[in-house]
This record gives sequence, structure tokens and C-alpha cells, in this order.
Amino acid sequence: MSNATTLQAWVHTLRFEADDTISVELRPVAGVVFPAFEAGSHIDLHLPNGMVRSYSLCNNCQERDRYVVGVLKDRASRGGSRCVHEQLRVGMRITISAPRNNFPLHEDATHSVLVAGGIGVTPVLCMARRLKDIGKSFEFLYFARSRKSAAFVAEIEALGVPVTWHFDDEQGGPPDLKALLGRRAPAATEHFYACGPAVMLDNFEKTCAELGHANAHIERFTAVEIAASADAKQSFTVELRRSGQTFEVTPDTTLHQRLIEIKADVPFSCEEGICGSCETKVLEGEPDHRDSVLTDAERAANKAMMVCVSGCKSARLVLDI
Repeated sequence: MSNATTLQAWVHTLRFEADDTISVELRPVAGVVFPAFEAGSHIDLHLPNGMVRSYSLCNNCQERDRYVVGVLKDRASRGGSRCVHEQLRVGMRITISAPRNNFPLHEDATHSVLVAGGIGVTPVLCMARRLKDIGKSFEFLYFARSRKSAAFVAEIEALGVPVTWHFDDEQGGPPDLKALLGRRAPAATEHFYACGPAVMLDNFEKTCAELGHANAHIERFTAVEIAASADAKQSFTVELRRSGQTFEVTPDTTLHQRLIEIKADVPFSCEEGICGSCETKVLEGEPDHRDSVLTDAERAANKAMMVCVSGCKSARLVLDI
């Protein structure tokens, strides 16, 4: 289930989009064909400083000759976004992953509400393009601290769809999410999506639950730390079925650390349980899920796990690696 596919691309365009935000347009090198992608997808960039970081695709998902991502230069950057801004250059060759989608769009919805906060606009913009192309009913809510920090405004306006703009500095504080999401009565055929800062996403999930909007979907750019379950094992045995390796995880180490030590064939990227790159099929055992990718139903099924952050509730875990 892990996807280790990599592609060779080159940097075609670097464009200023807002304060501290640029877009990066990537094109395939000669002989490479970019795979198709769905709205909500992201790709990994293998950066010049050795880091691997995930960014959402924001261009039209019908395009086959380019991928476009938007990158905020995060003040708390561990080196990823800073490297994109300071080291990527037009013409540079770069390794990327094939697209993955942990934030799929439900195209059969009768109406969709898209909520973007700051740089969280990137996957939401891709969704808006898709819904416009297929003639579906939707609305767009875009929140940012200021107009200067809001990326892709002109592209959103060019869609010609209803948009609710909220800029904190002009309106004296954050938006009233309950009032905005409460404009629609609960309907089983409607879907709500949000991407942005953690505090906004927490509020979005809480508000949708309070209002009865059952189909609420989020994508996080920063991890939510999930503590180990009370019944999680501190020590357990791991078998990698395909490679034939077996090892122990003990209280002074983690599954993630042990997989790195033995150089297991796992494509780690964010290492925080939010990008999905290390999703691995579980053949036996019960994982202790600590990621922000899998749904509650997927966790309950125990058929896959994010091995970068998760642990184990059983004495033995068998993985398809």
C-alpha cells in the first residue's frame, strides 16, 4: 500500500502569490509523463537540502503537463518551506512523488461548502476548479489574516463563483464560523471541506458536529499529537513479510526509528502522520493509530497504518513491507 513512486520534474515557474507565499510550477522532464490526479491531492518534493515535504496541488486536475503547488514560508519552518523559497530556482531538476489523495472530493454531492484558511487554500482551490468544470453547486469561504497574505485571490475571483472573503485585520478578528456554516440546514447529500490552521480546523469540526453537518472533511498541514492508547504495547515484535525481516520495538525506541535503522522500504515524508506517504498494509496484529490521515472506519478496520507515528496494541505486528 505504500507508494514509493518517484518522478523527475523541473521547475518551470516560481511566482509571487502573496506575502511569504510563492507558487511552484513543475513540468515533467523529457520522457516522463505526469500521472493524472484528483482534486485534493498532494505531492512530495525531494528538496535540495535533503528534506522531503508534501504540498497540495492547486492547478486544474484536468491538466496533464504540469503540477502547481503553493508554499508559505513558515516562520516555524524546520527547513522545508524555507528551502523552497531560498534554494529552488527556475530550470532546476527535482525529484517528486506521484500524487496521493487523503482529501478526496465527493463529486456526487448536491452542494459543497469549501473553507480555506491561509495557505490551506491550495487543495480547496483545486476542488473549486473541479466543481466549476463539472457544473456542481458549491460555495467558497476564504479566511486570511490580511489581503496581503491571501494567495490566489485573482484566480478565485476568475472562477466567477460565490465567495465569502474574511480578512481578520479588516474585520476585527477571526470569522464567526458557526454563523457562516449555519446558513445551510443539515442535508445528507451536502459535503463540507476545510483546510487551514489547526485552530480553524478544530473549530470547523466542532461547529459542523454542533450544526448537524455530517459530511465534514479536513486536511491538516500540521500534525495533531495523539497520545498512545492506554493498551498500547511498549514492546512488540514486528515482521516485515515481503523482506523477511523481524525485529523488536522496545520502550526506548519506536516503530519509525526501527524501520529507519534497518533501511526498510518505506517512503517517509512528513514523519508526523499527516501526509500519508508511509501508509502500509497491515497483515496481522492491531495497530495503535496516532495519525491524522485515516478515518475512524479505516482505523477500526486495521487494514493499514501510518508507520511513522503509530504503535501497536498486540504482541506481534506483521506488515506488508
